[in-house]
Amino acid sequence: MNIEIWLSGFFFLFIIITNMASNVFGYKTVGDVDAEAQLQFINKSPTKFKIGVVIILIEHLGIISLAISLFIAFSPYNIIIGIIWCVSRIIEALIQVYDKKSYWSLFNIALKYSSSSIEKDVLIDSSNRIFKTKKFRFTIAQLFFSIGTLGYSMLFVIYGVTPLFIGWFGIVASILYGLGSGIFLRKTHIKVLWSIGGLLILIFELILGIWLLWYSVIIP
Repeated sequence: MNIEIWLSGFFFLFIIITNMASNVFGYKTVGDVDAEAQLQFINKSPTKFKIGVVIILIEHLGIISLAISLFIAFSPYNIIIGIIWCVSRIIEALIQVYDKKSYWSLFNIALKYSSSSIEKDVLIDSSNRIFKTKKFRFTIAQLFFSIGTLGYSMLFVIYGVTPLFIGWFGIVASILYGLGSGIFLRKTHIKVLWSIGGLLILIFELILGIWLLWYSVIIP
């Protein structure tokens, strides 16, 4: 069994699972958030909020681990492309890790919100600024994600590492998602291309993760 390829497949699936799990605990990766409702949720379920943030931080660390395992497994085919995807995806993860510092401050804002009767509007405005910043940073991170995904998808096609349909699927998905992220960055009300690209990316990573797990076992 090739451990680097197995780990790459594992981390693809691990990232999907932890991302979904964080949503179960109240963390919202994408989409608009009602600041007042979120503050009320934090006050009602502070432990759930903290668990959600911890899980998404673990997901971000999973992205870094994925970038490194993919680099070890496939960079011998083309070191330049390997460096591009590795650096891009690590930057993606670090941007999101950095953002959690301000996101965690929602907990303190929620405490003030529950005990204040005259500053609620001010606290809601502060929360909205945090969510707006989070959305901006997340979109920037997704541009780096698209570059990284395009990099290893191109390598898969050029060197025949995976079945061609997987590599081409990744190329199409990453380009659509990258373009959608760029458009969303400038015009946040236009989400169609971003949503379509996101769905394709999810399907691509699910297929690729399963294939890598299988491939790592059957190769000599």
